[in-house]
Amino acid sequence: MTDVMPRVQHPVHAPDTGTWPTLARPRSNPVRRYGAATAIRLIAKDLPATIHLDRNRSFGLGGPAMRVHRTSAFLDRLGQDAGSGFGEAYLAGDWDPEPGTDLADLLVPFAERFSNEETRHLLPKWAQSLRWLVTRSQPGEQENDRAGARENISRHYDLSNSMFSEFLDPTLTYSAAYFGGDPTADLATASYDELSAAQLRKLDSILDAAGVRSGSRVLDIGCGWASLAIRAAQRGAWVTAITIASQQALLAQRKIAEAGVGDRVQVALRDYRDQIGEFDAVLSVEMIEAVGEKYWPVYFEAIERRLAPGGVGVVQAIVMPHERMLATRNTFTWVQKYIFPGGLIPSIKVIEDVTAQHTGLRAEVIRHLGGDYARTLRVWRNRFIEHWPAIAALGFDDTFRRMWEFYLAYSEAGFRTGYLDDVQLLLTRR
Repeated sequence: MTDVMPRVQHPVHAPDTGTWPTLARPRSNPVRRYGAATAIRLIAKDLPATIHLDRNRSFGLGGPAMRVHRTSAFLDRLGQDAGSGFGEAYLAGDWDPEPGTDLADLLVPFAERFSNEETRHLLPKWAQSLRWLVTRSQPGEQENDRAGARENISRHYDLSNSMFSEFLDPTLTYSAAYFGGDPTADLATASYDELSAAQLRKLDSILDAAGVRSGSRVLDIGCGWASLAIRAAQRGAWVTAITIASQQALLAQRKIAEAGVGDRVQVALRDYRDQIGEFDAVLSVEMIEAVGEKYWPVYFEAIERRLAPGGVGVVQAIVMPHERMLATRNTFTWVQKYIFPGGLIPSIKVIEDVTAQHTGLRAEVIRHLGGDYARTLRVWRNRFIEHWPAIAALGFDDTFRRMWEFYLAYSEAGFRTGYLDDVQLLLTRR
């Protein structure tokens, strides 16, 4: 991939709504609709939530409640695609949380079923055996070779710099913050005012773990809007920051210049596979989720090749239980369809296995940030909703609003229940 920065004067571009999958209602199929209704009844049988399917049918044990507005359309979507139907029905406006019920609070009971060893599967075994009828595989066009990775990354990170600026903190750090204490206590009080300090604490924790100091040579793979690169340069480090999101790179350059560290940070549009040179520290924050399972060995091999003798790597990664990763790695999920095409969340075990089998590196978990991510996501979602008029003015429609509200709430529920975690891993040579 070329390292030449694109000749674009303004880092913001209008959203390409044509890239979003259609929300047209699937063709009605009575058999699939009946199967979806049966699945809801089975799922809700002992679920601490309530599903009001229509005026005459409600399921669940009580607690956070959702109300289906268009029952037939809702069931058609679930019957068409088990991986995306529930979230897609929310985008289409087929259902909503009951007034006074937070969307993430509603999704928590569902996520708890996945995180609990005893109730990990929402459906009984006989019903699970039929999931292949309504489960899709990840499409081949989401392959993460160099060209595919550029397309996949651009579809998310190049949506609009201005849109991200509306809900992220001033550093534009788009990963879990580090609040400390009990970050999930009283999420209703989570405030934007506390976010920047927590993000800087996270950045410093990474730099401290990597031993970054004045004179250190640092490589930041998947640099985002350069908050980590800027923080490292402020310590006196020399930083190479790489990304394959062109609009993101433009704003990263501007922020580096505004921070007064342009002489210490080089931003390049470059695939991690094409980086050369040796570095004392190789850092990569929540990028592995976009790499794709096929390329995990390549990713860690690239980190190893770039480490100078005595150098260390720090990777911050969203992870899920190994068994769930194995069970879902070949399915096409709502998140892959709408938010992160080509993505797959790894497990700690697979990271340990890949580094052991394909590199001379040892991966050691040094910090868990799952609870901190739940709080981060709550702040982002509150800010996104609060600033929706400004985001809409950029050209985003109501379907996009519901898409991102669901994405942020869905993710928060995963971290609150432990179905998802976020870890910092220290990579050292064995």
